[in-house]
Amino acid sequence: MLRRMTTTPDTTTPPANEGMPPRQPIYLIAAHPDWRSSRVTRRLLTAAEQQDGVRANDLYSSYPDYAIDVGAEQSRLAQAELVVLMFPLHWYSMPALLKLWLDEVLAYGWAYGPTRAALHGKHLWLVTSTGGPEKAYQPGGYNRHHIDAYLLPWRQTAHLCGMKYLPPLVLMGAGHVTDSTLDQHAARLAERLQSWPRWAHLALDGDALATPVPVTDRPEPHIL
Repeated sequence: MLRRMTTTPDTTTPPANEGMPPRQPIYLIAAHPDWRSSRVTRRLLTAAEQQDGVRANDLYSSYPDYAIDVGAEQSRLAQAELVVLMFPLHWYSMPALLKLWLDEVLAYGWAYGPTRAALHGKHLWLVTSTGGPEKAYQPGGYNRHHIDAYLLPWRQTAHLCGMKYLPPLVLMGAGHVTDSTLDQHAARLAERLQSWPRWAHLALDGDALATPVPVTDRPEPHIL
């Protein structure tokens, strides 16, 4: 189900935010096909939901029939300044429902293309985890490439939509981390959400340049 934005003040937030501009809304989209078996993503989602200003949407609870409400999702994105995608890495990609969400919600003419402007200037942040340890994501490891190589599609998606891509938060070897390590990782996630937008300047692609895509490059789906 959709977790709506928290309105109760978080009394644990340190006074360091005093004098800062009002916090920008955060829309977090979480995807895990089997929450009952999830130890890591479920823990991170719980931590995120407890933060003031975060609107979290568990896709597999909201759309168990895969019938995504595109209009509602686009409206939530339009209201947010930070968009967070939270998911475990599945076969160097994302869970199926999150892929469908991207396909349908980030539509040509709305999210990108000659007339797109809906997401321009917003920030995109990935929160993901891998089963393989960090040494597996090296030129000599069995995955052969650094993790950034596998996250490139999301970075390019952000670029195409005129978004600013933030350094991802990745937990590697997630299946074998200790409870203490997982708690520390969840605390880091919570701190990042609470301190937004103070670290917005860390964006790797900070220009958010327009990337026009002509209509001629978007053939009908049946042609591909």
